[in-house]
Parts: sequence; C-alpha cells; structure tokens
Amino acid sequence: MEWAQDIPTVLGRVAMILPLLLVVTLFMGRRSISELPVFDYIVFLVLGSVVGADLADPDVKHLPTVIAILAIALLQKAVATSLISFDRFRKLITFPPTIVIQNGQFLEQNLKNIRYTVDNILSMLRQQNVFDVSLVELGIIEANGDLSIQMKSSHVPVTRKDFQLPPEKGTIAYPIIVEGTVQKQVLDNLGLTEDWLHQTLKQLGYHNISDIFFGSINETHNMHISLYSHHIAPKHPVLR
Repeated sequence: MEWAQDIPTVLGRVAMILPLLLVVTLFMGRRSISELPVFDYIVFLVLGSVVGADLADPDVKHLPTVIAILAIALLQKAVATSLISFDRFRKLITFPPTIVIQNGQFLEQNLKNIRYTVDNILSMLRQQNVFDVSLVELGIIEANGDLSIQMKSSHVPVTRKDFQLPPEKGTIAYPIIVEGTVQKQVLDNLGLTEDWLHQTLKQLGYHNISDIFFGSINETHNMHISLYSHHIAPKHPVLR
C-alpha cells in the first residue's frame, strides 16, 4: 500500500528533527523556554507543527500524522524515563541551576554565562516582593528559568511576627549604577546629583564607578554596592 511507504520517511523525520531542535534550543538558552523543561518544549513545538500541518493542509495524509504523533509521544516517554534513571544523560540535555546572587552580590560572570541581565533579575525579584538585592542571601536561576531566592535570616518575614514586634517600614532600593554606568534618570527622580554620588562613593571607599557592577540606594540613602567579580574573590561556580 502507498501509505506504508511513507512510514519510514515519517519516522526518519522524527528521528532527525527532534535532536536538531534539542541542540538548537540548548544553544538558544533557557530563557527561550520559560517554564517548560527543554525537551518538553521541543516536543510541544513539534507536536504543534505536526498537528497544525495536518489541520491546515487537506493534502496531508492522516495516518502518517498519527504515526508521527505516536512516535514523538513514545520518544518523550523514553527520554523522561532516562532522565530519572541516568544522571549523565539528565545533565547533558538539561540546564544546571546557576547562582546569580550570593550574600547580596550579583555574580556577573554567571549572569553572562546564562545570558541574563541585571534588569531581568531585578524584575524577577520584584515579582517575589523583593525590592532590595542586599537582603538576598542566595539567588539561583533554576533549570526552567525561574529565580529561587533565600533571604538573609534577619529579613525573613516570620521573624518579626514571631517576636510580636511592630512591622518595620519597607524601603525600595533604586538602581543607580548598572554595569559601571550611572543611571542619571534615577538620580534625577531621587533629587540627587552625580557629584553627590561620586562623593558618597569615595566616602565608602569606592573610587572608580567602572569597578561597580551594580549599585542601589534606598529611601533613607543607604547604599548597596556589588563589585565586578575580578575585584572580589573567590570566583563563584555554577551549581551542578
């Protein structure tokens, strides 16, 4: 039968396209896949394409489409099982968690490695109601692109409640230096000048703004500084 001749072609396409998409997606980085694990993202992408082609083109034969869908499903099931059983295979096709904040300091080399920016991390912190990076003990970008944080013990919300203390007034830290560049608009909005900033930094022992990876200031003018990693030691690793 004619349709039987199409089966090897369909299976061959599945076997060739999925590995290619996997390599391309790993190259693109975790930000391209949002919440989905990388291989599941590829599976859904391919399934959508296969089903879409079948629905949109009347000339596409239904049986090869069914075979392709079943083959993709079986492959995904096999990969999911392998991820549980084989640690090396799991590390090969998934992203490792990466430390991006440690003790209130941005690790800019790790940010570059996963192609995230300071603005990305600040936005993700705000989504978790954290407006001051200096309060973060540890920040980790997970395999699915989410940011997990551990607050410093002195700023865990339950601490004050447990001791029945009055709530402390929250403050927002505004970024005034990002990757060695002064954010002039932020300074203007705060009613501060660059001369004031330079003078304050010198008083704190920072004489060169280009050495500062990130700097912020809160409503009470307390400043937080995160230097480039080559000005602090040791180098922080990527989790594996």
